[in-house]
Amino acid sequence: MMGYVFRLRGRWMLPAAALALLVLPPQGAGAAEPEGVVSADSVEPAETTWRSIAPDIFPDKVVGAADGLVALTAPTRAEDAALVPLTVSLTLPPGDTRSFKAVTVVIDENPAPMAGRFSFGAGQKDFALSLRARVNSYSYVRAVAETDDGALHMARAFVKAAGGCSAPATKDTADSIAHLGDIRFRSFGETGRNEAQVQIRHPNFSGLQMDEATRGYTPAWFVREVQITQGGHLLLGMEGGISISEDPTFRFTYHPSTEPVTVRGEDTEGKVFTRTFPGGAS
Repeated sequence: MMGYVFRLRGRWMLPAAALALLVLPPQGAGAAEPEGVVSADSVEPAETTWRSIAPDIFPDKVVGAADGLVALTAPTRAEDAALVPLTVSLTLPPGDTRSFKAVTVVIDENPAPMAGRFSFGAGQKDFALSLRARVNSYSYVRAVAETDDGALHMARAFVKAAGGCSAPATKDTADSIAHLGDIRFRSFGETGRNEAQVQIRHPNFSGLQMDEATRGYTPAWFVREVQITQGGHLLLGMEGGISISEDPTFRFTYHPSTEPVTVRGEDTEGKVFTRTFPGGAS
């Protein structure tokens, strides 16, 4: 993983170089365009960064308004920039013949802005997903939902946080690696709807964290793909990057059955983790 690089504002660069850029103002900042400057007491900035990254994330696509179909809940000021809770809710109105295909979470000012793309099984009309993400500086966080007609609908929230991608692990790294790939699955019904939670033990190194012993940067190493199925049908799929917090954890709505639930994860070193749980396990 020593050769792993990040795509930052249309360029590829090594983690150390990417870290050096993190201390610079957001793209578009400066005397020529003060609207991009974000200070501790600033209002939400203009869409300078989003306009520069959207064509790369959604090429040849028009990203429309939420239109009441997608909502994003995020803290205005994060308590822990490395563990920022996000909840995405997707709902189609009665009579709408479309269904949701996927939702992409974007954190504008992160070194790798696309946090993850989450896909669903066919016919999904009402869905909620919660996750924890790293936010590296004051930034818009976006949820861009795709319906099966190809339309994109976006909700956004402005989060005040700093240093989430370079923050050291909150758990003992040796213990985390010792339990690498351990998978937990729980189901819940007390909220009035059925939800499941999946956690995969993994340090999810961003490549921007400093090793206190060597004073070098820990190479990027993270869970890049997750597939959660029940009886062979997709419940949730994820293609993720460095913005997903350590020990990736996803809580989502689903329709439980007696069919077994299988969780499969794969990281950037090609390690595969899988476990099957009885239907309705807790």
